[in-house]
Amino acid sequence: MSLRIPFFGLLGNRSPMEGLVEHYDKIAECIAAIDDSLECYVSGGMCREFEELTKAVDEIENHADSIKRNIRNHLPKGLFMAVEKHLFLSYTKSQDNILDAAQDALHWLAMRPVLIPEEIQKGMIYLLDSVAKCTVLLGPALKSTIALTNGESLDREGTKECYRKVRRERDEVRRQKNDLQKKIYQMDIDFKDIYQLIHFVDCLDNMGHNTENCAELLRSMIAR
Repeated sequence: MSLRIPFFGLLGNRSPMEGLVEHYDKIAECIAAIDDSLECYVSGGMCREFEELTKAVDEIENHADSIKRNIRNHLPKGLFMAVEKHLFLSYTKSQDNILDAAQDALHWLAMRPVLIPEEIQKGMIYLLDSVAKCTVLLGPALKSTIALTNGESLDREGTKECYRKVRRERDEVRRQKNDLQKKIYQMDIDFKDIYQLIHFVDCLDNMGHNTENCAELLRSMIAR
C-alpha cells in the first residue's frame, strides 16, 4: 500500500524538491571537473586545460546558484510542507556549500603553480576519490528522503542506511585529510607551497563536511 502525503502540491507543476535534485546534479559535474583538473595539475602544474576547467567549475557553480535562488524565490507563503521549512532552507544552503567548497578548492590550486611532490600525489587523488564517493552517496539519500516524504516509499530503515553510508564515508575523508596534512607539513618544501596545498586539502574536506551536514538535515526531515 502506498501512502501519499502532499508535500509541495500547492506549488503547481513543479516541486521545490525536484529543484534540489537538479541542484545536486551540479555537484557531480563539479567533482568530474576537479578530478580532471587535479590530474592535469599533478602532471605538470598549471596548464591551459586547468584554466579552462577552473572556468567550467565557476560556470557550474553559477548555474547551481541560479537553481538555488529559483527554489527559494518560488516557495509560496503559507505553503503546507511535510518537513519543517527551516530544515528545507538549511539543506539548500548546505548543499550549495558543497559547490562553494569545490570552487574554492580549484581557486587555491590556481593561485600559483605548485609542483606537487610525488610522495603526496596519490594521497591527494585518493582523498578526492573519497570526497567524490561521499557526495555520490548523498544522491540516493536525497532521493530516498523525497520518496519517503512524498509517500511514494515506506522504507524508512533503508533511507536511514543511506545517511549512515554518507557518514561512514565522511569519516574516511576526515582520516585521509588528517594523514595527508601531516605528510604535507613534514615535507621539506617552500612554506608557500605548504600553505597552498593545505588550503586545497581543507576545501576538499569541507566538501565532505557539508555533505555530512546534508545527510544530517535529511535525517531530521524524517525524524518522528
